[in-house]
Amino acid sequence: MMKLYNSLSRKIEEFKPIHPPAVHMYTCGPTVYDFAHIGNFRTYTSADFLVRILKYNGYNVEYVMNLTDVGHLTGDNLGDADLGEDRMEKAAKKEGKTAWDIAKFYADAFIKDFDLLNLERPKLFVKATDHIKEQIDLVGRLEKRGYAYQISDGVYFDTSRFKDYGKLSDMDQIREGVRVEVNPEKRNPRDFALWKFSYPEGRSFDSALRQAQGVAQDDIASRRQMEWESPWGVGFPGWHIECSAMGMKYLGESFDIHAGGIDLKQTHHPNEIAQAEAATGKQFVKYWVHSAFVLVAGERMSKSLGNNYKLYDLMKQAMPAGRQGYNPLALRYLYLQTHYRQEMNFTFPALDAASIALKKLLTEIATWDKPEVGCAEFEGEFLEAINDDLNMPKALAVVWELVKSDNPTRCKAASLFKMDQVLGLNL
Repeated sequence: MMKLYNSLSRKIEEFKPIHPPAVHMYTCGPTVYDFAHIGNFRTYTSADFLVRILKYNGYNVEYVMNLTDVGHLTGDNLGDADLGEDRMEKAAKKEGKTAWDIAKFYADAFIKDFDLLNLERPKLFVKATDHIKEQIDLVGRLEKRGYAYQISDGVYFDTSRFKDYGKLSDMDQIREGVRVEVNPEKRNPRDFALWKFSYPEGRSFDSALRQAQGVAQDDIASRRQMEWESPWGVGFPGWHIECSAMGMKYLGESFDIHAGGIDLKQTHHPNEIAQAEAATGKQFVKYWVHSAFVLVAGERMSKSLGNNYKLYDLMKQAMPAGRQGYNPLALRYLYLQTHYRQEMNFTFPALDAASIALKKLLTEIATWDKPEVGCAEFEGEFLEAINDDLNMPKALAVVWELVKSDNPTRCKAASLFKMDQVLGLNL
């Protein structure tokens, strides 16, 4: 029996998919304006462990991950994701490239790192800019059902109309997250953008300049590179609408698992739920799975704090024995050592120890006989661990007990290679 902690119910539950043996799963991927750091990759690796465990249990997994390439504004660091500048446009200005070039470059870099960590690719990586029509259609559905309203800077979701708003997160946290009332036209402080206008009242860039009556162009508007026509005016989708629209397109109006980082539990995921369930009247997702932060010196690893490490950084670092760089799978091994719902403190000594342990494991099995029949006792303990809310530290302990056991190496090899279907260490 497989058990998962469900953030929605706030308890560990027996996993029962909607239509077994099929499992439909979605993970919120990165905003591709910069390299993903190893804190981000802990979330994606935890999702990878979950996918592998589902397959190990005989489920047929339909897995989708999004790549956000428009609409994620800088204001989410201040507690309001409808504030600030589009991260893609900001990065384009900084690097002297187009927003489209930025998106492609960092999406390609992300997938390269994804492969280096031996993460199984989803069936689909889906981009927000490839699904503008679906997002506009979903906003239209919400408008027809009375959940959307238009004000000067865009179309917003009326959270007061959705009685279960915030059921995933603590409402006090959501209230705390709304630190600034940016637009007094909003009906409720927690209302969020479904569609943002590029310029005031949905006007064109040129008309915005004409009405400025001599005010400097830069003070009125910057011509956006990413914008689209809509029934409400020229603009771009809000950050949250993409995941609701793409999740429902590829996995159905109700699906099994939605994974992501714990930071998304406060506003992004509650907003996804509100949009989808208001539009369909159905439960959007049955199980919500969130991974905890990676810390550096006790603080959350993040781009905004400047305390993050990229996979590329680690591959350049010098190891104690004078060899240059870490094997990316040493980082994967490090992730295995902490339960996904516990914060993980990153240090280089810890990564060194993980690297040494992985090398020791590879050296040990290199001398083993060819695999035959496995060791049922250890395989049972391993299955029990991974099915207990992805208890990978316990599963790793079982691996070492197997390695150190007196069983014939041909038996140990059979079991270990089977376990590696979940571990993903390329043993």
